[in-house]
Amino acid sequence: MKDKYELLKEYFGYDSFRPGQEHLIDSILKGRDVLGIMPTGAGKSICYQIPALMLPGITLVISPLISLMKDQVESLNQAGIHAAYLNSSLTYNQYLKALSFARQGRYKIIYVAPERLATMEFLAFSMQAEISMISVDEAHCVSQWGQDFRPSYLKIVDFIDQLPVRPVISAFTATATAQVRDDIIRILKLDRPALTTTGFDRKNLFFQTERPKNKFQALIHYVEQFRGQSGVIYCLTRKTVEEVCRKLVQAGYPATRYHAGLSDAERQKNQEDFIYDTKPIMVATNAFGMGIDKSNVRYVIHYNMPKNMEGYYQEAGRAGRDGEPARCILLYGAKDVTVNRYFIAHNNRNDELSEADRALVQEQDEERLKQMVNYCMTKKCLRTFILNYFGEEGPDNCGSCSNCTSVEGRASDAYKQKRRNIKTDEIDTELFDALRALRLSIAKENKIPPYLIFSDKTLKDMCAVRPKNKTDFMTVPGVGIVKCNRYGEAFLRVLKEYGGKSI
Repeated sequence: MKDKYELLKEYFGYDSFRPGQEHLIDSILKGRDVLGIMPTGAGKSICYQIPALMLPGITLVISPLISLMKDQVESLNQAGIHAAYLNSSLTYNQYLKALSFARQGRYKIIYVAPERLATMEFLAFSMQAEISMISVDEAHCVSQWGQDFRPSYLKIVDFIDQLPVRPVISAFTATATAQVRDDIIRILKLDRPALTTTGFDRKNLFFQTERPKNKFQALIHYVEQFRGQSGVIYCLTRKTVEEVCRKLVQAGYPATRYHAGLSDAERQKNQEDFIYDTKPIMVATNAFGMGIDKSNVRYVIHYNMPKNMEGYYQEAGRAGRDGEPARCILLYGAKDVTVNRYFIAHNNRNDELSEADRALVQEQDEERLKQMVNYCMTKKCLRTFILNYFGEEGPDNCGSCSNCTSVEGRASDAYKQKRRNIKTDEIDTELFDALRALRLSIAKENKIPPYLIFSDKTLKDMCAVRPKNKTDFMTVPGVGIVKCNRYGEAFLRVLKEYGGKSI
């Protein structure tokens, strides 16, 4: 059997693990339950995908959103790993066919919605299958004190208890306070879990708050700064999404929209327009984003203040997943507080909770909203405020937020300097654009998002390395054996046109 380093290189194209990954992988392989609290972009999925390839049976990944499952399965299939998902997007016949393939042992990893666990067909399959691990993604959904509580997550333990053999349980989340962390361990019945918290500091992100007199003019100012780049604009209400998107389109910007009031077909189309960079600006409510692993989002702008820090950090964290510099801007106003208080008062109608529990959740939500207001109003370091909220220490002056750089002009200078510091070398923009065009062409031909082929960061590394053969091509971070064999010749041809050279 191949070891974890061989699998990491072969399927994911990396020579070494990120902080926290190896400890979690080793713990799982020793048969120990784990809880990983790792920020967006830190590589949580590899922590269960590598062990899944090494364990004898199947790994079930419990995930809350269809978009997340589809994205992850497509990414695994692109890497050469057989995976499938089971959720409501499949017809009944497709679902039965996928279960049949699973019984035949075609898949090492199966993504499943929590609601699916209690169905007769899935239970029958699970009683017969060799399930080596159950991995709970977005594990904070199990806690009523979390910002995204989902009652269906409470049924996970009932499912595990019915299995003839208890598998290893791994749980992962990007945002969890100490209270939520303890809830995850207790509710999922994790047995003396190995706990890894890699820290909440995303050093490539520049944080900024502003209370503009005219929000839309402020928005245009920042969108223009990032013209041609991919970004997400979050709004509190569907009405605001519609208004902002319409105005951006009228102003000549390639924007689209996403909220729960649209039809499934339109949401799917708009999401694909964003993923394929046909319309690189997405205006959305918080219904958009979880599980969207688009690596080249260069900015996230909150047009309104979110109702809690957990939600804000998760949404803002969708910027810069490739490790390149990105900007997180929050535009706030007094009306945002009023709208959030209305949502808090009317969004706790949950039949799973008693009246007393609902009152406690509402009280907790009100306290979270106060902390969100404090973040917007503080004159101290924004990065440190976020880190303190999640129980970590931070610097007095990070040099990479609007408060620590005082003025917007200096903030821009600091952001640009950070871009220069993070880059290994200045890239050939003409070559980079040619590689991006090739990637887009391949993506359209195969009907997959471009970032599932190679990330922008991997393309930039190709520009720096300039490989001229497959051996050199394999040295580029993010290029695994399967992708090298599948796409190597096409990318090497473009590199040769621009003077490819051996490293």
